[in-house]
Amino acid sequence: MKKMYLTLIMLFAIGCTETETITEIVEVEKIVTETVTVTEVETVTVVENVYILPEEYSFTRGGVSTVFYTGQTARVGMATELKSAMNNTDYTKDQIDTMFASGTGFTDPTLDASGKNVRGKTAASPVASATVKPLFDGWINDFTTVVAPAVIAETTAASGIAGSYTEADGSRTVKVTAKGFELNQVFSKGLIGALQVDQIVNNYLSFSKLDGAREDNDAGIYGYTYPGETENSITKMEHYWDEGFGYLYGLDSQFKSGLGDPASGRDTANLNYYLNKINSQSNEEGISDKIYKAFIAGRAAIVNKDYTERDKQAGIISAEISKVVGYKAQSYLVDGAEDITNGDWADALHALSEAYGFIIGLQFTKDSSGNPYMTNEEVNDLLGRLSAGDGGFWGRTADELTVMAAEVASATGLTLP
Repeated sequence: MKKMYLTLIMLFAIGCTETETITEIVEVEKIVTETVTVTEVETVTVVENVYILPEEYSFTRGGVSTVFYTGQTARVGMATELKSAMNNTDYTKDQIDTMFASGTGFTDPTLDASGKNVRGKTAASPVASATVKPLFDGWINDFTTVVAPAVIAETTAASGIAGSYTEADGSRTVKVTAKGFELNQVFSKGLIGALQVDQIVNNYLSFSKLDGAREDNDAGIYGYTYPGETENSITKMEHYWDEGFGYLYGLDSQFKSGLGDPASGRDTANLNYYLNKINSQSNEEGISDKIYKAFIAGRAAIVNKDYTERDKQAGIISAEISKVVGYKAQSYLVDGAEDITNGDWADALHALSEAYGFIIGLQFTKDSSGNPYMTNEEVNDLLGRLSAGDGGFWGRTADELTVMAAEVASATGLTLP
């Protein structure tokens, strides 16, 4: 605030013949406001969570491994043996039901001793449990009570007739329902989506499952014990992530991507087997390594309580794994169309059975936006059209299948190489 002074000159005539000039100085106070701008500088400290990723999926605490997924290995092994049983006419309904629902009756005694079963984890998420789980029970009944007796009676399958059908050149024989379903293919490919993909994407790597264990993970509370050890050393969140890992790698190596040992002839009732096939495509080369590294990065993020990174890697895994279902549902429809055009009906029924199983899996997927490729309703509509009529697959044309393949391509955004 400043003061300013003005000088005033005042003239007065005071009763005389001459004019006198009197000068008086008066001080006048005037207020002037000054604006002062002050600039404040704020210092923000950013702390980055930096940690080194291992090259292999290997994590330890106190020198003891914190990674195990024995239950997942058992279930994927059970799915493999169930595929064989669903093509063997010696098995009864009770035997396969027991294998599927109770987890016993397998030729591998370690599976019987695992205490696990496949049915309880099939379509277990809320995505489509009510409509999908009963399908598997029905296929067991259809194979053991309809297809197997027809095959034993040496009935030649045809449209509307269950039995076995052999290609004219003897290259393939299929055991099918009256609609042409080769049930071991429908069953096993259905489990890839409804068991393996569903458990990875919608259960163990889901935000709700992982973040439900966040408080314990932050506090370093251990809820699991490595087999053979006596003290808990693994947090719930760490173990949940490992269980998701196990549904993909349960029959393969923990320490490398891919099949681990392709020479072993890995069975085709396994998600990782088909991931390896996708990895050989020119447009998806390297997808196996991408998924494996994402599993490593996500697990390391959990150990370091970096939940933003954990969720990022879970999203990558879910989107990439889902591609397997999307590609195979589409490619087997294309194969079926080609086989019908060539008149190779045993091959066509085989391909369409695989397509049917993979289409079931489309509702359990998640794309990069976190949405399924198709809803339960959309999947059921496509399955209904694929199996329409008394003859089912027998009644399909190459043109119909080409249109269906295009629908899958549009829904998934995936283009076959």
